[in-house]
Amino acid sequence: MSNAQPRLVLATHNQGKVRELRELLRGQVQGLDVDTQVVDAAAVGGPDVVEDGVSFAENSLLKARAVSAATGLVAIADDSGLAVDVLGGAPGIFSARWAGRHGDDQANLELLLAQLSDVRDEHRGAAFVCAAALVAPAEDGGDPYEHVEYGELRGTLLRAPRGAGGFGYDPILLPEGLDRSCAELSREEKNAISHRGQAFRALLPAIVSALS
Repeated sequence: MSNAQPRLVLATHNQGKVRELRELLRGQVQGLDVDTQVVDAAAVGGPDVVEDGVSFAENSLLKARAVSAATGLVAIADDSGLAVDVLGGAPGIFSARWAGRHGDDQANLELLLAQLSDVRDEHRGAAFVCAAALVAPAEDGGDPYEHVEYGELRGTLLRAPRGAGGFGYDPILLPEGLDRSCAELSREEKNAISHRGQAFRALLPAIVSALS
């Protein structure tokens, strides 16, 4: 077991996200032990952050800035949600609390389906959107380094949930070119095309640069 100190913190308590980031970084940075040096916020006493930004990018930067400032480490954060075309991009940043109570996936999904019940199939386009932000501590009195990348998984909204996997709105988004909802995909299949996976992969050069 390595006793190496953490070098990169992901501003989340979601171990699935941490595992995904570790696999993305494995072998990418010389001398980086991803299993011990890439950690979640709880491992380094990261603060709870109020996500009161008005965009995915702003919320991800709020989290990454706060965690980097508190720990002195390179920090990554992401914010994501569902953007429905006919709703002008809503639920957007309110995706997790669309029905009024944060994290009530079933209520959120049912409300959205009810709101779209009269929308014809050809107008049910939507996308999962993710903004991933990196903040590296300032060097020599300068400003912290900040970088944001985006990912998007476009598809069509079904009229009823399908599949038992995933979470949130996964059961009602049918990705373009597929005949299964996000909730019917395996974890590996979903990670390969997901909005978060795209954003993290796009952020990889900035992560490697910040840690090198």
